[in-house]
Amino acid sequence: MSWKDKAAVYLPEVEKFLQEIVKEGEGELSRHYGMMRYHMGWADENLRPAVASTGKRLRPLLCLLSCEALGGEWREAIPAAAALELVHNFSLVHDDIQDRSPFRRHRPTVWKLWGEALAINVGDALLILACKALGELPLSKFKECCQILNEACLMLTEGQFLDLTFEKREKVSLEEYMEMIKRKTAALMAASAQMGAVIATEERGVIERLRRFGESLGMAFQVQDDILGLWGDEAVTGKPVADDLRQRKKTLPIIYAMEREPFLQSLLAGAEWGEKEVTEALEIINRCGAREFTENQALSFYRKALEELESLGLDSEAVQALKELASFIVGREY
Repeated sequence: MSWKDKAAVYLPEVEKFLQEIVKEGEGELSRHYGMMRYHMGWADENLRPAVASTGKRLRPLLCLLSCEALGGEWREAIPAAAALELVHNFSLVHDDIQDRSPFRRHRPTVWKLWGEALAINVGDALLILACKALGELPLSKFKECCQILNEACLMLTEGQFLDLTFEKREKVSLEEYMEMIKRKTAALMAASAQMGAVIATEERGVIERLRRFGESLGMAFQVQDDILGLWGDEAVTGKPVADDLRQRKKTLPIIYAMEREPFLQSLLAGAEWGEKEVTEALEIINRCGAREFTENQALSFYRKALEELESLGLDSEAVQALKELASFIVGREY
């Protein structure tokens, strides 16, 4: 079975669990839960039941595949998988506010529709519901999974702090950027694989290898995102070409180019910033080989992830699906 075949089996069960946790609510509270359900892709702007994009659900999938790869019963990991997805979505709701993003998954964001105050509350509620979901785990696994998820959440806030701080700095080093994405993106993917492993086995070395696998995969995911943010096909990604550049974000290819072309730094910091400047900046980035460098970085993290997986010496459907999922992440176009 491919990873997509596995996803077709796993994810409906995760979705069912999620919808039970994020209930519809009664009376006036139906609006509160309706906003959560809107963000999760189950309601429209009028808070009526609807089907919209729910995202890739990669973190639940990574958790369940990791569990099964080590011989565990994947259904036992569903509460952990749901908790991971809820934490991911809590972070997205808050990120959208902090980044002033008007759209998420081709729809208006929660804060854009209902204001910042209610959106903050929606994000907080999703985080608490993640803790509630973890309570459905067997008691023997609950404490460790709770510790793993709490640590990942703390790292998320650290990564977001660094990311927001970098926006106000003219220069960010490649090392600083890598440290930021290790927290903001890779930490939760590392926790996803690690929690799946914890539910399947007591072997510390095996659990640590799965954690490192997830972390490297998370790094590859973010670096690939940086590629798509500059050179992605608008028809596929739903975002304009060079969207990250228009927002003057300091992503990996942009930082790499800034270190080699000092003029790019002054261009990005200039008061004038229109399509002419965006085109000029993109030409500089392309000229200095930033795309090739970034693609090589994504491949390097992908290979590190595979090395951790292959070191287990296992060859099952779930292991093969994990390898395929890693390949999809580094080669995706959306």
